[in-house]
Amino acid sequence: MKKHIMKISKKYGAQEVDIPHMAKIDLYQKSGHAEKFKDELFKVISHYDEEFVLKPVNCPHHTQIYASKPRSYKDLPIAYVESTQQHRDEKPGAMVGLYRTRSFEVDDGHTFCTPEQLKNEVINIIKTIEEFYSSMGMWGNHWVSLSFKDSKSPQNYIGSEEDWQKAQSLILEVNQEFDLKGIIMEGEAALYGPKIDFMVKDAQGNNRQLGTIQIDFAMPKRFELTYTDKDGSEKTPVMLHRAILGSYHRFISSLLENSKGNLPLWICPTQVEILPVSEKFMDYGIKIHQNLLMYEIRSKISETNETLSNKIRKAQEQKIPYMVVVGQREVESQTLTIRKRGSNEQLIMTIPEFVELVNEKILSKTLTI
Repeated sequence: MKKHIMKISKKYGAQEVDIPHMAKIDLYQKSGHAEKFKDELFKVISHYDEEFVLKPVNCPHHTQIYASKPRSYKDLPIAYVESTQQHRDEKPGAMVGLYRTRSFEVDDGHTFCTPEQLKNEVINIIKTIEEFYSSMGMWGNHWVSLSFKDSKSPQNYIGSEEDWQKAQSLILEVNQEFDLKGIIMEGEAALYGPKIDFMVKDAQGNNRQLGTIQIDFAMPKRFELTYTDKDGSEKTPVMLHRAILGSYHRFISSLLENSKGNLPLWICPTQVEILPVSEKFMDYGIKIHQNLLMYEIRSKISETNETLSNKIRKAQEQKIPYMVVVGQREVESQTLTIRKRGSNEQLIMTIPEFVELVNEKILSKTLTI
């Protein structure tokens, strides 16, 4: 998943970065996160009485990469992306399975652009999200939240009212242009700006956020980020926060629930299971297994002393995409008998033919097997 997200992101101009897991608390005080997450911060006190925090978010760190040297309008847009850990001291009762943990891996990114580039960058992120979720078989099973500020509680947000109105107007424009059918959800905005949230319902009917795009005029001003414009004047960039799948832990839960375990072939932990009819056909099974591994196909071989029907049943329960039966006929003809997940149809192939079939489907990220 990490490689796939990075590949799509780079297609739209993003560059991969790497940030530390800890920073002085000053960084989060400046961004406003120290106050927002004050009850969830893991604090570290050094021998020199300096106060550090295990990072609850990544955006303040990415502002520091941007601020590391002068920027020109010719440099923009600049998009930083990475997968990294975040840490929040959740209450014991709040932690539920993979959905909420104290440390979790996130796919995260931040784009710095001019106001004129903002709409195009939002569109690029929507295209990234659509391409990723289409490859997972989840595009179309979602709904879109236009997460706006609660106008009755302005104290819960940072930034000027003018900037908020500009950002929310742009989101409405993109929503109409791309027919996202977004629903305005007041009070669901981030601390610093409105969001486009791609949502899915879990097995219990609860809404879970998948991808998100967040427009932020406030944080670049807080960190005094600038770029030199065409006329030589210094201006403040707009910052876009984006996550394609968000927390890997939560996403895996949503993916399993939405697919009912029938994962796309390219992402299955085991793509092929080899099922020797009996121990005397194990050598040929090992030969097939080694061939598949050589071509980076995730294969395993059943070495249990069970009947073939039991082996097939267990592989089906594990939702293995391809089951390869190896018996006397296969050894004599040097072929494979292949059963697909969810089908009683059997295919007869040589090892090279099967390798080519599986690799083609993996590379194309096809949803069918």
